[in-house]
Amino acid sequence: MRAHAINIDFSFSSRHALLIAAADGLLVSSRKNWLEVDMFRHMLIEFPLLLIAGVATGRALVERFGAQFERCNQMGLFGFVFASMTLAYWMIPAALDAALLDGWVAAAKYASLVLAGALLWSSFRAAPLPLQAFFVGNLTWMTATIGLIYQSAPRQLCLNYLPDAQLSTGEGLVSAAVIGGLVWCASVAPAFRSTEAGARAPGRCAVLEDSATDNF
Repeated sequence: MRAHAINIDFSFSSRHALLIAAADGLLVSSRKNWLEVDMFRHMLIEFPLLLIAGVATGRALVERFGAQFERCNQMGLFGFVFASMTLAYWMIPAALDAALLDGWVAAAKYASLVLAGALLWSSFRAAPLPLQAFFVGNLTWMTATIGLIYQSAPRQLCLNYLPDAQLSTGEGLVSAAVIGGLVWCASVAPAFRSTEAGARAPGRCAVLEDSATDNF
């Protein structure tokens, strides 16, 4: 049975997508201090906002650079690997501290998360369901594990955030992992059911039987 990709599409145009990305970027830049002064807001509000900006940017650029995206991101592999590595890195306490203290590191954080969002949009359009399941499962497990480590750590992990913020962030990461996994399952359920229904359709069974007969 051939695995099908989920065709993630939006009802708005490329121009609207660019406007969303610009508004998202303006929101993050204007509220930077408020977002980053708290660990929970830094990881669970700013990170998703940057990813959403990347998704909108990817949607806006696909009409002009769609072929280049497809060549660089066959079956969504590059995008999934890049996003996994990027998110894993910025969940490291030392990386968060460096992003707060060094402007160049902060710029790398913004750029890498936006790029990860753009590549994820392309990846989910190109990747078959099993590959999507592997990525989502791995990301969910990784996020929940880091959240549990934040909650159970006997000491302060980030120099710039207090233990109470670390605890609430850990709880938020576990919740985000569970919610994200459930959202993906709900989004692919219709496609999975349609694939299963197609495989069991009488016409398809007849074709398979004819093909098997021809082979003997």
